[in-house]
Amino acid sequence: LLALTAFICIETIMECSPCEGLYFFEFVSCSALVVTGALLLLFSLNLHTRIPQINWNLTDLVNTGLSTFFFFIASVVLAALNHKTGAEIAAVVFGFLAMAVYAVNTFLAVKKWRVSSRQQSSRQSSDYMRARTESREVVHRPEIQRLDA
Repeated sequence: LLALTAFICIETIMECSPCEGLYFFEFVSCSALVVTGALLLLFSLNLHTRIPQINWNLTDLVNTGLSTFFFFIASVVLAALNHKTGAEIAAVVFGFLAMAVYAVNTFLAVKKWRVSSRQQSSRQSSDYMRARTESREVVHRPEIQRLDA
């Protein structure tokens, strides 16, 4: 919601002379809104369970990390290059708020990713140990006779 609010604020600006900061902020807020919205839709409809080949915890971590970084850069640039209009100031404020929320979400995604990677590695090691143990077990089969020459 903060990314959407920042995007709406930046879209209400009618004129600018150095527009690069404004365009970059607009791109960042729109991209974060679209990607986060798509991931939210995938997670809320449980569509991510149909594609188990993708590490969804890592995907969420990358999305929130990049959104945090780019919202920080875009907000700093817009704060430095604004014309002190109400819409630009509001966009900067909502940009920093969105960055803070994405940073908290990044922290939570890192914790979730670490837990899932530990569980996956322990599952892989237990599968390896089970397969190793099973391969060493000798089954006595009387129908197979040993031929000694």
